Amino acid sequence: MLSIHGLVRGDAPELGRDADTGGQVTYVLEQARALSEHPGVGLVELLTRQIEDPALSPDYAFSVEPLSRKARILRLPFGPKRYIRKELLWNYLDSLVDRILWHFRAQGRIPDVIHTHYADAGYVGLEVSRMLGIPLIHTGHSLGRPKRAGLLESGMREEAIERQFHISRRIDVEERILRNAALIIASTHQEVNQQYAAYESGRHNRFAVVPPGTDTRRFYPPDRDWEPGKIKAQVDRFLADERKPMILAISRAAPKKNLGRLLEAFARSRELQDAANLVIIAGNRDDISQMEEAPRQVLTDLLMAIDRYDLYGSVAAPKHHRNEDVPELYRLAVKRRGVFVNPALTEPFGLTLLEAAASGLPVVATADGGPRDIVKNCRNGLLVDPNDSAEIAAALLQAVQSGAQWRAWSQNGLRGVNRHYTWKAHVDKYLRLVCRTLARNRKTVRRSVVTRSLPSPSRLPTADRWLISDIDNTLIGDREALNQLLSLLKGCAGQIAFGVATGRGLESALEILDEWGVPLPDVLVTSVGSEIYYGPDLVRDDSWAQHIRSRWRREAIEEALREIPGLKLQSRQNQREFKVSYNIDAVRFPPLLEVRRHIHSRRLMANFILSHGTYLDILPIRASKGRAIKYLAYRWGLPLSRTLVAGDSGNDEEMLKGDTLGVVVGNYSPELERLRGTHQVYFADGKFARGILESLKHYAFLPMDATGKNLLNSVECREETACRVG
Repeated sequence: MLSIHGLVRGDAPELGRDADTGGQVTYVLEQARALSEHPGVGLVELLTRQIEDPALSPDYAFSVEPLSRKARILRLPFGPKRYIRKELLWNYLDSLVDRILWHFRAQGRIPDVIHTHYADAGYVGLEVSRMLGIPLIHTGHSLGRPKRAGLLESGMREEAIERQFHISRRIDVEERILRNAALIIASTHQEVNQQYAAYESGRHNRFAVVPPGTDTRRFYPPDRDWEPGKIKAQVDRFLADERKPMILAISRAAPKKNLGRLLEAFARSRELQDAANLVIIAGNRDDISQMEEAPRQVLTDLLMAIDRYDLYGSVAAPKHHRNEDVPELYRLAVKRRGVFVNPALTEPFGLTLLEAAASGLPVVATADGGPRDIVKNCRNGLLVDPNDSAEIAAALLQAVQSGAQWRAWSQNGLRGVNRHYTWKAHVDKYLRLVCRTLARNRKTVRRSVVTRSLPSPSRLPTADRWLISDIDNTLIGDREALNQLLSLLKGCAGQIAFGVATGRGLESALEILDEWGVPLPDVLVTSVGSEIYYGPDLVRDDSWAQHIRSRWRREAIEEALREIPGLKLQSRQNQREFKVSYNIDAVRFPPLLEVRRHIHSRRLMANFILSHGTYLDILPIRASKGRAIKYLAYRWGLPLSRTLVAGDSGNDEEMLKGDTLGVVVGNYSPELERLRGTHQVYFADGKFARGILESLKHYAFLPMDATGKNLLNSVECREETACRVG
């Protein structure tokens, strides 16, 4: 599970501290705990951001925090050490992808399912999911398109929305998530039918409505002997007559929570003021002037309205409360025959409504979003138009003045929660959907195996060594030897990751691999190292593309090379975003050193790859097969010393040198002769894949069998070879 913004901790979460620490934090913590209690779940890891900030508790800097016997919070560092709001995290999300991959490698296994919460985590989860072939489940919690529409309606300008919330980027990511997620979990039917329907990718059948539960061990009605805790004194010090029914509102101090309209409704009804007190719990504050702009404005407006309408003695707005005080507030409101109110302009679900219902407290709630489903299922209160202060006041008055109706609503709420909104019911339905999703994913993979032999899931996070080979004249060329090599790799699945590094473009590489019956590799380095893709979805590594883009001026390079004799551009299909490819007339073509000087004289930077004396590839200065392999080793946390690379020509030279184990197959091109004698570069006698097999024995590269012998020595490369960890 990924939930990466806000302040996430299992012990006394600081709910309401800011706009990023609210209902979503409650949801993910309780869902994680509830899932871990199911016998079908082995482990739940909740990944969030590690924060080191002297203004915050040191709890958020701890790498691991247990939640239960089978659940834990893992905090991974990315971005600044200090705490920042979620809108500022976007530029750091790619580094979190790498952190997660390293975590999987350190753990030695990958999860069956990734479940992301909110768009920022969805972006990260989608990258990891597509790289590793793990199904992605996503819960939006709130969505960018409805938020932008609401802000525009409130009068905020498009430029201001974009500047503050980066809303276009968020919406684009949400569209991508909808296109690629295996399952979208929504809390209400309204969320599916109205909010997701606003998206171009929002009309598909991968939605499921699974309402969250509520923790009935914390939220329950007061018994006859119940005594309120310290929070009672914090509330009652504001009130002239604390015996009146208590109208309770608990939310963040955010404009969309509509607390100003609630106060206006209370202020304009003398009858309601005479009948009840209003208690507003809007997070914690020390000095309003030091708060962020949005909560500062909300609280300032509330306090000014209390003064303007002279509501002293009738309205309580405590500055502080603890997480453990929240259940006490609901029970206190029940004892005083009060009502819970949620007047939000829009409410995707409304966990506080469930907490109130589980405590036996009737509700008055906005008719927008989740409250519709909750009140329909629980029959424990009234829905109102959040923009109509008179309607809000009338509903609140009805709730606090109707004794028989109040008791019926209270009992209905308790029954409704137990029937529809327990975490056990949530988990049971959720896991049925997960099992169905996993089965569908396996079926898709099996169907793919028939056509292209897709491996699933990826071996990259768990393998302890890599074999990366050029394709033409290295991997292919000898079918018998190739089949023996593939048989060995199949037997060692899980321990040896398999990749190719080729001058071919992606489409051409896939075509030739399919023609020779080669299963889709875990990673494909194509176009002479200028592109990297991961199976089974052939996801392009955009971080690599961004890395090599620096100082790349393709058009200027093509223009400069028009002056060089003996060069002819290859066909369009051989040209790529980060690769310009030429055929060479060896008679007319000048020495490569002169070509490099010519390019550098134009203040252009490029990498020149000459192969077989007849092909020239021009790449960004940072791109090559060798640099791509070094990047992969860094990104996936596997040392180069555990990587065997195989090649036959000049475009393989850089990847053969360095800390990798290298093999030059017997049918090599003469330009590689200069590598003879180089440390860890083995010249095989065997040609094509037979040379790779020879190098496996030379380097004792294969894992050991149960007897401690290298597998290549202990078996004869039979199809039924089974690899066991030595």
